Amino acid sequence: MTTVGDLQEYLEDFAPLHLAAEWDNVGLLLGDRNTAVERVLTCLTVSAEVAEEALAEKVQLLVAHHPILFRGTKRLNAGNPEGRMLLALIRADVAVYSPHTAFDNTRHGINDALAARLGLTNVRPLRRRDGPRQFKIVVFVPEKDGERVANAMFAAGAGRIGEYSQCSFRTGGTGTFFGSDTTNPTVGKKGRREEVGEWRLEAVCPEKEVESVLATIRQSHSYEEPAYDVYPLAPGVHPLGEGRVGKLARIMTLKKVAQTVKGQLNAGAVQIIGDAGRKVQTVAIVCGAGGEFLHDANRAHADVLLTGEMRFHDYLAAQAMHIGLVLPGHYATERPGVEELAKRLQQRFPDLRIWASRRECDPASWL
Repeated sequence: MTTVGDLQEYLEDFAPLHLAAEWDNVGLLLGDRNTAVERVLTCLTVSAEVAEEALAEKVQLLVAHHPILFRGTKRLNAGNPEGRMLLALIRADVAVYSPHTAFDNTRHGINDALAARLGLTNVRPLRRRDGPRQFKIVVFVPEKDGERVANAMFAAGAGRIGEYSQCSFRTGGTGTFFGSDTTNPTVGKKGRREEVGEWRLEAVCPEKEVESVLATIRQSHSYEEPAYDVYPLAPGVHPLGEGRVGKLARIMTLKKVAQTVKGQLNAGAVQIIGDAGRKVQTVAIVCGAGGEFLHDANRAHADVLLTGEMRFHDYLAAQAMHIGLVLPGHYATERPGVEELAKRLQQRFPDLRIWASRRECDPASWL
């Protein structure tokens, strides 16, 4: 039996929630992770039409790119359309999971897929983010304790660097101490200064594991009062980040880039901001609404920014920065990712029936 929790674990492994923007609301937003699942529907937004499709098809899980309950909700009743829709889903025991910006930013996520459709090379994050906060823990141990304390630290989460584990450094030296009358020293005697050969053992440690590593040091160390230091480290750079930037295989005009985007995304219309005949090669990408990334595109020396939509004053700012804009619409930049996610989930869970909503469509149209 496959459960909501099984799909939740897969989605969180594919698009880890820590990749989401701080303002976002991602994860399992509605439902019970123990619910059995046979049918799964992916969509861009849980609209009334999508909810009706989910109920008619007896779906147990909706994977919606855009979160429900995005802003603080104080009332959930049938007095408004959203309340009626969510209550209907609750009554039918339909769970809702949203990966949103975690899906945008993850490896093989929406922004990577857009870069692949344009054939970009040397693709990297447009906006880097700090890696997890790390500390260095240093403990001084007698030689007989060295291996036991090191193994305990590794088991508690210290000593991992990238794909390597049990990483540490050890330096020999001499430790001194003078125990008062109330002490019970493991080495030497109280009431006199002792000198002991010791190892300085050091290893990096994620912030969330510091307390458990220190606790295990105290448990595994033979000294009554182990000596240790904890140093905060400057944050490293996360290998992933927000948006993408890369180079076209060959120089194109801004118009040609827009035409390529239109064809690749099956967009109804594509806006261009800038000289359509201008030659471009470096492309920044942010799916959805990417106006806040305009300065990042400028810092990356992008010739053009591909995003779904932007405000009028962002158009003017882009012109001032000499950055072209290609705007095929919010729906056009993200709906293909929803369809690809359905295929990915179907491959992982072949016994389930999984599809992208057939009723969902772009709310915008052009005359």
